[in-house]
Parts: sequence; structure tokens; C-alpha cells
Amino acid sequence: MVDFNRKYDVLVIGGGNAALCAAISARRSGASVLVLEGAPKFYRGGNTRHTRNMRCAHDAATEILTGPYSEEEFWEDLLRVTGGETDEELARLMIKESKDVLNWIVEQGVRWQPSLGGTLSLGRTNSFFLGGGRAMLNALYLTAERLGVEILYDAEVMDLEIDNGMFLSAVLKQGDGGVQARASTMVAAAGGFEANIEWLKQYWGEAADNFLIRGTPYNRGAILKMLLANGVQEVGDPTQCHAVAIDARAPKFDGGIITRHDSVVFGIVVNKNAMRFYDEGEDIWPKRYAIWGRLVAAQPDQIAYILFDKTVVTSFMPTLFPPIGAGSIAELASELKLDPAALVNTVTEFNAAVQPGTFDHTILDDCRTEGVMPPKTHWARKIETPPYYAYPVRPGITFTYLGTRVNRQARMLMKGGKPSANMFAAGEIMAGNVLGKGYAAGIGMTIGSVFGRIAGQEAARNATN
Repeated sequence: MVDFNRKYDVLVIGGGNAALCAAISARRSGASVLVLEGAPKFYRGGNTRHTRNMRCAHDAATEILTGPYSEEEFWEDLLRVTGGETDEELARLMIKESKDVLNWIVEQGVRWQPSLGGTLSLGRTNSFFLGGGRAMLNALYLTAERLGVEILYDAEVMDLEIDNGMFLSAVLKQGDGGVQARASTMVAAAGGFEANIEWLKQYWGEAADNFLIRGTPYNRGAILKMLLANGVQEVGDPTQCHAVAIDARAPKFDGGIITRHDSVVFGIVVNKNAMRFYDEGEDIWPKRYAIWGRLVAAQPDQIAYILFDKTVVTSFMPTLFPPIGAGSIAELASELKLDPAALVNTVTEFNAAVQPGTFDHTILDDCRTEGVMPPKTHWARKIETPPYYAYPVRPGITFTYLGTRVNRQARMLMKGGKPSANMFAAGEIMAGNVLGKGYAAGIGMTIGSVFGRIAGQEAARNATN
């Protein structure tokens, strides 16, 4: 039972990977720690429950990684997906620290497994959690509890008491009233605001009603809003987010990774007008899968369809929902409620533009189109072998990039640039420092683990001094 009469050294708000890394590192640094998880115990962990891997730099192959992934290559990959919109100092710090976190996370009970195959192509760069994100979370919670970290579930924070950049206490909802949790320092690791549709509408308009939320329904941005209202400096574009194309038949919230589609590179993508709208073969899939949510969000009614034929049905990881099939393109169009003539014309034009080449989805191959817009620059093959299939997709928002600005110590910066006296941040709530836009597979977990560990260590140091 949590004793609200005591003052803890470190209060961690959140219950996912970043929060647990912060809590464990603070406790290992000698601090007393209380974790407030807003969700019920079964749904603990935020979006971490739906993850499966983490991107870390490393100097050599290991039992679960097929080769080296240098700090410089990691930086170049990040630079490419963000288009340079990143804080270089913090990004390079994250990359450097990721080398050590790769082993540190194992010391906290997390286990790795060999990379999954298919379109992921991550065997060299990303380490996969044995049992997935929920197993990874269970290991971290078990370690935290064994170390003496106190954890409270259903702990909805109603208010933060902050005086001129100094955290004093958090007010938790208890029955019809509230109870005060006091601590010398605070780590905010409570995620973004992606589950708050009304907040998304401020930037996306009515289109946000058609967005699906891949992860937890509990990330509504309440802590972020409180922090910004109390003078914490914001970072990031509120319209930028980690958004992928997920099955349009997925639930509104919490569909998770099994609703994501990795079949784009094997076919074409059309909108409700049966028209292609982007290069499906622009780059290796792990560096481009996270652009498709925003691309679909810009289409009429925020809906699109991934089309492919019989020859590729076993080339990508299956999802929760089966594809919609038909014996001809016209019949498939009718199943999708698209204009049959328009879809037949789109597929015919695409097929005519496909050039000869040697197909290899693991590299930027020479299978391309000529004379059609938009082009497909790699992995272009004719769609001509029945039956034909399609997946309907909508934008699946994982997490938002608007957040709190931090320094190298993961300490929040106040408006005007002065560091907070005792407030730190880790994970999605500060990911916008590194991710101005774009995404590379596994980097969200890297941000959470690295800055979670830093935040916990620094918070403990601040509290004990």
C-alpha cells in the first residue's frame, strides 16, 4: 500500500518502457521511487505493450544481430528519415548511449530473440524482444518490484503542483476527491496525446475522426498539457507523429502491431478514387513504413487500399484481418466499392510502366516503372496473376511528437531556456526532441530506454543532493 504521508525521492508518472527504465535506474542509484500508472494493471505499459524491437548501435555481430551497426550509420539513418529535423546533440547522445543500453536492458531481465524476417530487414540493426513488448514490460516490472519500486495502478493524475519550474506534488484522483503524492523530483513518462481525438482535431480538423489509434487509449496528453501550462518549453510540430497505415477494420483504439500492413512494397496503393498517390518503392520498408499513415490521412475520407496479386501473398507478415479477394481487378473494385473502370485503368497503366529487373526486397533493386506518375522506383512488378487481393487501410497513429524540450540530462527546459529545478522527461512525451518528423523502426523504444535511464539517474542524483 502506497503511503501518501511520505515524500518520495522520485515520482515517475507513466508505466511504459521509459517510465520503468527511469524507475529502475533511479532505484539502482539509491532513490526511493513511486510509479503512477494511469491504466489498470492489465493494460499497464502504454504503447510498449505493442512493440517488438529496439534499434541500438553496436560494433559487432551478436547471437541475435547479424552484423555491426555503427553510431555514424545510425545517425545517417535518423538524419534521412527526419530530413534533418532533429536536435543533433540529443540525437547523437541517444545513439551513443544506445550501445550500452543494449546490454543494460538485458541486465534488467529482458531477453532477446533472433530477428523476424519478411519485409522487416532488421536483423542487423534491431534487437527483438523474446515474447514481444508485453514480455519485455513484465520483465521490467518484475525487476522494479524486486528492487523496491512502489507502483500504483489506476493512478490518474488530476493536477501537478509546480512553482516556478519546481515540482512539488501530483494530485491523484481518489473516489470523489484527490490525494497528494509528494516527491523531491519528478520524471514525466506518460506518452503523447494521440488518444485525444479532440486535441488531434485542433491540428487535423474533422479528418481526425477517421484516424485509428494503434496503441493505448490512455495516452490523452493530460500530463503534457499540465506541463506546458506550467511554463515548460514545448518542442515538436503538433501535426507530426508516428503514423502508419493499418487495417481499416481495426478497432478505434489498441489494435496494436497486428493491424499494421507491411505489404505496400509488393503491390500498389490507391485511394477511394482508385488512383495511386505515392511511390510504393521509395526506400527500404523499415525506413518508410511510418510515412504511410500521414499519406493516407491526406487522401479523401482518409482511406486507401493496398493491391497485390496471388504471387506475393506469402511474401510479407500476415495481419489480424484477411485480405479481400476477387478473380479480376474489376470484381475486386466492386468488393472495395471503387469505380471498376478506374481501378482497371490504374492497374493497366502501372503494369505497362513496369520495366524488367531482378526483384529483391532486401535491397534497393532495379525493378522500377517508367512513364507513370507517381513512379515506383524499386520492387515494381506487374499485378497480373489472379486472384487479386486488397487491404483497406486508414491512418494508425502510434504517438505524437509535440512534447517537452529537454537537455542532455533529460531535464525539462522552461520557457526562456532555464532548466527546471527538478523535473525530467523520457519517452514519447519528449520524443519530438529527436524526431522532428519521420520514423525508423524501433527508435521509439531507443528514445524511451536511453532517456528513461538518464532521467532516472539524474532525478535520483537531484533528490539525494
